[in-house]
Amino acid sequence: MNTYKTINVARIIGIHVNTVRLYEKCGLIPKPERLRNGYRVFTDLHIEQFKLARAALQVEVLQNGLRKRAVDIIKVSAAGDYETAAELTRQYIERVDTEKTNAEEAIRITRSILSGMDTGLDMQIAYTRQEAADFLHVTIDTLRNWELNGLFTIKRKKNGYRVYTVRDLQRLKIIRSLRCANYSLSAILRMLRALSDDPDINIREAIDTPTADDDIITACDKLLTSLNDAKENAFFVAGQIEKMKKMTESNPTVCHHTLKKC
Repeated sequence: MNTYKTINVARIIGIHVNTVRLYEKCGLIPKPERLRNGYRVFTDLHIEQFKLARAALQVEVLQNGLRKRAVDIIKVSAAGDYETAAELTRQYIERVDTEKTNAEEAIRITRSILSGMDTGLDMQIAYTRQEAADFLHVTIDTLRNWELNGLFTIKRKKNGYRVYTVRDLQRLKIIRSLRCANYSLSAILRMLRALSDDPDINIREAIDTPTADDDIITACDKLLTSLNDAKENAFFVAGQIEKMKKMTESNPTVCHHTLKKC
């Protein structure tokens, strides 16, 4: 195998030399051998592991432990247990598929609720905040949080008490469904505002496309795109695991963690 200094690795991967050392400290790459002068010596195996780690960490998808799963894959691969790493990657892809299904289902629920919003509703019925929370199976604090974040506005009686109408509950059902699928508050607000401007908008596109005015964009602000990217990166990771497995099999006299003869 070829050997590299820390600066060489940093240039090849496109990161700072301190990041190379951080990856080693965190167990995200095999521990490199050191020369007598203390300099680290990396191999082609380290380069491929760096590529794996960068791909696995590229998408900031956090829900249901996906981020932790990605880190686990990296560390197991760095330890040279490629069989387990491959299995963890398969499970990761399954979880991403489940999240995608949930996200798409929430959009279908949203369309269904919107299509029936004006059908046979008794708009005179009113609910208290507690009754609304019980109906939606959420807490009062959750309703308060959604209201504070601008997702909906509730009318008040003269005594200041909030009054929830049937239409309010339908809007809240949409919000609940989308939140359960891990869409961000900002993505939901963006979609609801777009709906108020144009009832015929493409809901899927509106909720997955941040605007130019958004200062900070998280993975859940473009959830569908982020999940697709996460799956694509996971397939790359799977390929890297297989590649490194073959590299070690074709170089049986070289230990995984060092350049010493086994």
